Amino acid sequence: MNASNRLTQPAEHTHTQDHNHEHIDHTSIQADSVHPHVHSEESLRRIVNRLSRIEGHIRGVKTMVQQNSPCPDVLLQIAAVRGAIDKVARIVLDEHLTECIARAAQEGNIESEIEQLKAALDRFLP
Repeated sequence: MNASNRLTQPAEHTHTQDHNHEHIDHTSIQADSVHPHVHSEESLRRIVNRLSRIEGHIRGVKTMVQQNSPCPDVLLQIAAVRGAIDKVARIVLDEHLTECIARAAQEGNIESEIEQLKAALDRFLP
C-alpha cells in the first residue's frame, strides 16, 4: 500500500450545530431506574482504570493515523481497543447482573429492571 492510500485524519474533531450523530440523554435513563445504581468503590475504580487505559490507547491510535502508520497496524490497534471496550462492557454487565438485578429481585421490582436491561442490550448488541 502506498502512502497516498494510508489513513489520514485531522488533528482535532470539533462539533458543529449540524452534526448528525446520535446523542443519548443519560439523565432520563437514570431517572427512570427503579433503584439506585450503587456499586463498590473497588468495582468503580477497576472500571475507571480500564477506561483510562482505553482512552490512552485511542490517543495512541490517533497518533498512528496522524503519522501515516500502515493501515494494517492501525486496524490491529483498533481491534485491540474494541477488545478492551468489550471487556469493560462484560465487567459492567456482570456487575449489573450480580448487583443490580439481584437487588431488584430482593426488592420485588425485577421485571422493570430486566426491561431496562433488555432495552440497553438492544442498543448495545449489533
